[in-house]
Amino acid sequence: MEKKIGKYLIEVVQDNDPESPRSWDNLGTMVCFHRNYTLGDKHDYKTENFNGWDDMEKSLIKEHDVCVILPLYLYDHSGITMNTTGFSCRWDSMKVGFIYISKEKVRKEYNVKRINKKLKERITEYLIGEVKTYDQFLTGDIYGYKIFEVSECSLGHEHKEEKSSCWGWYGSDECMKEAEGEVEYYIEEDNKVELVS
Repeated sequence: MEKKIGKYLIEVVQDNDPESPRSWDNLGTMVCFHRNYTLGDKHDYKTENFNGWDDMEKSLIKEHDVCVILPLYLYDHSGITMNTTGFSCRWDSMKVGFIYISKEKVRKEYNVKRINKKLKERITEYLIGEVKTYDQFLTGDIYGYKIFEVSECSLGHEHKEEKSSCWGWYGSDECMKEAEGEVEYYIEEDNKVELVS
């Protein structure tokens, strides 16, 4: 994706070496199992220690005094994608684990003693957001931009000089928006120089 603004050219390209959002300071903990992929957060749980997903969910709730827990589903067909609601294709999709947060962590993060229904709903939306961000990582929806200053050479060819670049933007639209903001800054600075000279 390219965009020219004045003498500046923005190029938005896919980030081929993004950092996993699970290495960030997340609110939720993801416990996942899959024979072909390493998903979610590191953990010591083993599927053979549980009698199915229901047993694992009950165990997590009891062990961590869970406030909110959501299932995690994976669709695996020409790439992988994850959500908390499941997929319509039962052949290529499956449950792979859970994302949860303990009551203790909620009290600490939100500085509350009692966890009311409204806060619980807010936390649920937040955890769904964490899964969506992780899904963007899994599907490669992460980008970087390069900004070039373009000038014409004496032979009529364009010369591109890289001014800046930034990587790790989730969503190409968000990446382009950030690059446009930076170009606006360059144009403002160019105008100041012109006024002085």
